Amino acid sequence: MHMQLLKNDRVIIFDRTDFGNSNLSLPDGKCRTVPKDCTAHSAEYSVITNTFRALFVQTDVWCSSGAVMPDGRLIQTGGFNSGERRVRTFVPCTGCDWTEIPNGLAASRWYATNHILPGGRQIIIGGRKQFNYEFYPKSSGAPNLYSLPFLSQTNDANIENNLYPFVFLNVDGNLFIFANNRAILLDYATNKVVKTYPAIPGGDPRCYPSTGSAVLLPLKNLQASSVEAEVLVCGGAPKGAYTQANKGNFVEALNTCARIKITDPNPQWVMETMPKARIMGDMTLLPNGNVLIINGASSGTAGWEIGRNPVLNPVIYRPDNKLGSRFELQNPSTIPRMYHSSAILLRDGRVLVGGSNPHSGYVFTNVLYPTELSLEAFYPPYLDAQFSKLRPQIVSPPSQTKLNPGRKLAVRFSLTGALAQNQVSVTVVSPSFTTHSFSMNQRLLVLGAETVTNLGNSTYEVQVTTPAGSGYLAPSGYYLLFVVHQNIPSEGIWVKLQ
Repeated sequence: MHMQLLKNDRVIIFDRTDFGNSNLSLPDGKCRTVPKDCTAHSAEYSVITNTFRALFVQTDVWCSSGAVMPDGRLIQTGGFNSGERRVRTFVPCTGCDWTEIPNGLAASRWYATNHILPGGRQIIIGGRKQFNYEFYPKSSGAPNLYSLPFLSQTNDANIENNLYPFVFLNVDGNLFIFANNRAILLDYATNKVVKTYPAIPGGDPRCYPSTGSAVLLPLKNLQASSVEAEVLVCGGAPKGAYTQANKGNFVEALNTCARIKITDPNPQWVMETMPKARIMGDMTLLPNGNVLIINGASSGTAGWEIGRNPVLNPVIYRPDNKLGSRFELQNPSTIPRMYHSSAILLRDGRVLVGGSNPHSGYVFTNVLYPTELSLEAFYPPYLDAQFSKLRPQIVSPPSQTKLNPGRKLAVRFSLTGALAQNQVSVTVVSPSFTTHSFSMNQRLLVLGAETVTNLGNSTYEVQVTTPAGSGYLAPSGYYLLFVVHQNIPSEGIWVKLQ
């Protein structure tokens, strides 16, 4: 249900504590007491060794949210009942486990969205019956809650369609917040709406339970006086689909995407058509700047038992292609990934896919879509063996290097094939907290390539400039850095943007 990659190449995974007993026992006689449960509802997966270990989460993390702090800690917030006001911390270290802070939140947060801010704090927005936001950690003397009427204005009676809002940090430091079928630009520091965007043409909802997905497209030309920012929203369900699905009528999902330049003075949505209709799809930024659309169904909505017709084929969206030629259908999986599945980018360029449980408990037999406990990896086309000679291998800097803002950076890489000098770039990607078809804090910056030098022995050096120091382009924290050659990315290294 939830996944986050940490700086030690381990993925933290968790679902909810009230599904009943899981198939993974807690170690050392640990048990939750109310009700008594000695099984794990969270796990740490090691990508490098392909092993996992049980973690002990003490309160209910069902439909919660989170973000990684600049120091690499996962701060995870909210959930259901016992977990609705909890703050949980996971430190990426050997043998570490969850720690929890009771009443760390000012309001109950269930189906909320978190985003890391330039100053290093998190903002936590919305959730069921919460038309407001708050920060973590708290500032002394500041209000605990800030009203956000936009969330009540986008709340469809008895349906909602505004949960897990799509939130992105704009290049001016304000927050783009999309809920239901429209968006605002919020100055969160003064609690003022500074721009109202038009509704997506057609007015159909895109947020939970009419769950589409969204990404902030790669940020480029970072040294320019003004940097453009674009958002892409894909999939969702027609108006009324949730009500119809609960009556057993599973309406076809939306087959459209909507794209908008959020930095334009007069922004307008541009509509595009996907190869397949999709609800509950995940959108993952790939290291070369393309977007993977994966998982989900083609009819019904999110919710217990009300999604139908799994979409097994992923799609790759190429944002730089001409309108009408951006989508490419990929080979299918054999495993339906329905409600409560997720996907995240790994350092080696694969995409980890897991989950799927449209039931209120663990159900493995005699149902359309059994609870799915497997993990699988999607291999984007750039990992095909035919591209091995084009694939760069980073030589330096070493992983975990700290990078100061606005400075020159030399990245050395080797290549076994011929170099296309004008097709080299460096990208950095912020790993996302992914749940319910939205990847929170996902961000990709194209650092470009100012010079590319041949050092001999099939080794090259590309020089780039790190993002400027305001934190608006790239909040400080751990990122994956890739060298991309002819759209083929290297394996990534971890860097810390200061």
